[in-house]
Parts: sequence; structure tokens; C-alpha cells
Amino acid sequence: MGGGQDDALIIGGGHNGLTCAWYLARAGLKVRILERRSVVGGAAVTEEFHPGFRNSTASYTVSLLQAKVIADMRLHDWGLRVVHRPISNFLPFDDRNYLKLGGSLERTQAEVAKYSAKDAETLPAYYDALERIADVLRDLALKTPPNAGGGVQDLIRAATQGWGLRKLGLEAQRDLLDLFAKSARTFLDGWFESDEIKAAFGFDAVVGNYASPDTPGSAYVLLHHVFGEVNGVKGAWGHAIGGMGAITQAMRQACQAAGVEIMTDAPVAKVLVDNGKTVGVALEDGTELFARRVVANVGPKLLYGKLVDEADLPPDFARRMRMFKAGSGTFRMNVALSELPRFTCLPEPGEHLASGIVIAPTLDYMDQAFTDARAFGWSKRPIVEMLIPSTLDDTLAPKGAHVASLFCQQFAPVLPDGRSWEAEREAAADTIIDTVEAFAPGFKASVVGRLSLSPFDLEERFGLAGGDIMHGAMSIDQLWAARPVLGHGAYAGPIQNLWMCGAGTHPGGGVTGAPGHNCAREIIRSL
Repeated sequence: MGGGQDDALIIGGGHNGLTCAWYLARAGLKVRILERRSVVGGAAVTEEFHPGFRNSTASYTVSLLQAKVIADMRLHDWGLRVVHRPISNFLPFDDRNYLKLGGSLERTQAEVAKYSAKDAETLPAYYDALERIADVLRDLALKTPPNAGGGVQDLIRAATQGWGLRKLGLEAQRDLLDLFAKSARTFLDGWFESDEIKAAFGFDAVVGNYASPDTPGSAYVLLHHVFGEVNGVKGAWGHAIGGMGAITQAMRQACQAAGVEIMTDAPVAKVLVDNGKTVGVALEDGTELFARRVVANVGPKLLYGKLVDEADLPPDFARRMRMFKAGSGTFRMNVALSELPRFTCLPEPGEHLASGIVIAPTLDYMDQAFTDARAFGWSKRPIVEMLIPSTLDDTLAPKGAHVASLFCQQFAPVLPDGRSWEAEREAAADTIIDTVEAFAPGFKASVVGRLSLSPFDLEERFGLAGGDIMHGAMSIDQLWAARPVLGHGAYAGPIQNLWMCGAGTHPGGGVTGAPGHNCAREIIRSL
């Protein structure tokens, strides 16, 4: 510590990079963040996309952000305020039928009973089964996975972390195995009989997941999305006043108060390695910066496929990084609206417009969307989740107008037949608008401005390989101690003094802060 050299250079000022930087600075290290864009926040930023209209650009809703990170960084003191959605989700099925989830168990049961009395009775047991497992996995989120082939410390980690799973009863262990191994459809078929209820829960299995609900392992992605909490309420979803950028701007202020230096417009071109040790980075303008360690908040695909010279990597590690799966099939839109949409099945304004509005009426619809994307490049009828945050936050749009976030699946990371996303972007966006229009006539006419981000755009703008919002597929071969690869699950890269703090490490994607928190702890332990 001390002197002119930094103790840590952090590549990428996304929320995990900011979190890691703060914990390191609090421990007395000299830390510098290098952010390629002109603003920190990574994919969690709020930007104006049409005159007078602001919205979260990529990530768009709050639930998974760790309460410990919020408390330690005192984010509320730096202006963060998160409000609850009145209900979690609203699914329009056709011109008359819909389903609302959330508000309370009793309210959800009453909604589910419209389609199946048996499923309404089953609902508490289903929630309890997921919650038992989620509690154990929540506990693992802020723990460092063991490194396969490591020493005594890693054996202790494996034993203690496995103990939580062993404490689950036999029924819960069976459920856990089902979630890791089965498709979302097979898992939900074991619980429910109604297609509508299966669609409501199956949607979470394809969020940020370029896969069908029939893909083995897709049930785990469903579970990943119930880990969260808002203001102490487990499983709740909320909105950060001012958009997702409010989170990262609060983190920026916390970091600067702790002494972290932040450089924007500072894109890293290469990680510098000398005699088998990481010694710093080279920026795209040729500037070289040196530090005792480099911490990467970019995904494994970008880090090891572009920023690190393959000759500096162990051959088997390099081969496995080439095989690392990334690409979430996500297309992201923001639209400026002159008025609120009117859904045919529920036309008047109400709490449903402040929830997650999910257009994915059946599991078959979701499967067909994936099939279309693989064959044509994008879904003819996409899966769309629409949020209208201006119903909860009047800072985002002019009075009387609104903004909507459209998070859409399935869109191929690379289009077939040599077609480019630059050429096809607006046609795909038109398909998304038309999909919403079919359920809410007049929606298209209310759109006065829009921002369209294809998987290619998400990669170009935010460095998300294949547009992957999770920094890598959340499949069983890329989770826990195997994220990003066995032997390097404890945040240390294969080159000495190279660390990883992004969503490509445990516990994975979402705006959590957990990878940044955990990586900082391991760096501090290494001192």
C-alpha cells in the first residue's frame, strides 16, 4: 500500500466493480476503477432516450441486490430509495382472461382458482418448497465457493457449504435435484395442472436465458429469480426511484467518499502480464497503468477472449473459456408513451400497470419463441415483459406521459444467414411493438419515441458477450464452484494477481453486488 502504484485496478465500473472497490478501499487499499463509458454503472444506468424521457437502459428492476451491500455501503444515505410493486406480475392471456400474481398469498390463490381450484390449493406447498431451497441458496450467495483441487481451506468450504444442503429434508433435496436437472415444463407439470399457472411461473425460467422451457436445467433459472427481497420482504420486486442508475450513482458516491479513484472514458485494451504475474493494464489509447492486482468486472468471455493474451493462460483453461456459454437471447427496448396502455382483458388503469406485465400466455408460446429464434433469428411472437416505472416514479417522464421498459426474449445473439443486427434491429423492434399491440390496441400509436438494443447492441454498449445479461449461461455446469470453471470458482483467475468480481462468478447474474462483495473479501484475505 502507499506510493504511486495502485493496490487494485478494477476493469469496469458496473455495480459489482463499484461494490468490490468500496470494500477494498474500506480495508485501506488504494483502488482505481477504469470505466470505458462516460458514466459508471455498467448495465445498471438511467439515461435519457427521448427528449424529456429517462429510463433504466438495460437492467430494469430491483430484487436481488444484497441487503448487506445496501447496509454496508449506506446506499440509502446516498439517496437510494426503492419502492415496492403493488403486485408482482400481470399476465394477459387473451381478450378476456388474465392472471395477477402477488399482493398476498390469498389474493394469488383467488386468481389461480379462476383456472384451477386444485392449483390454488397446491400453491402454498409450491411456494414453501421453493422458499426452503431459496433460503439455503441465499445463504450461499455471500460465501466463496471452494476451488476444486484446492487445499484444506477449500475442503472446509465444501463441507460447510454442503452442510446447508444436507440439512434440507428428503423432500426438499428431491425438489432441489429437480430444479437443477429438469426442464421448467417438467418441473411445473409435477405441481400444477393449469396451463395459465405454468405460464406464470415458467416465464422466470426464460428470463435472460436463451432456451426453451423444455430445455433441461431451465428450472434452475426459475429458482434464481425468487432469491431476492425488497426492503426486507423476501421474493418481492421493486423500483429504484430515478431508475437503476440511482443504485450505481449511490454506489459511486459511497466509493468516492471511501477514496476510490474513478476514471471514465478509459477503455481497457489488454491485461498486462509479466513473467506469469498480472502487473497492470493497457488502455486503448496506449496508456499503461500498473497495480499490485487487477480485478475484472467484465464477463469471462470478454476477459479471457479479448483482454488476456491466450499465450498467458494454461492451455486447458483457455480451451474451456472458448467453450464457456454466453448469450441470453435478450432484446431490450425503452419506449416513450403519450398515454398508458389499455389491455383488452383489463382496460382501465390499475395496479396491474405498475407490475411486471408478461406477454407469454403458455409454455408452448415460449417454446415456439425459442424455436423461431433459432430458425429465423428472432421470435415471430416474442416473449415480452413490460414495466411502466413512471406509474411509481414521476421523475422519469413529463406529466401525463409515461415510459415503459420492454425486456424481450428470444432473439439470437448471432443472426443466421449472415444477416446483421444493425440491419434488422428496427424490424425486430416493430415485431415487439406489434406483439404488445395485439393485447393492448392503441399501444403502437401511443409510442412517441423508442430506444432499441439488440443482443449486438448490448454487447457493443455494455460489453455483454452475446448480449448476455448474466455474463454467462446459468446452467449447472457454470454455477457455484464451476463459475466460470472448476478450479477458479473462488474469484482468483489462473494468472497470479488477476481476480474476477463480475456476474460470471458465483452467484451469477442480476443486480446483486454479491460477486463484488465476495471477491473483495477474498482479496483482503489474501493480504
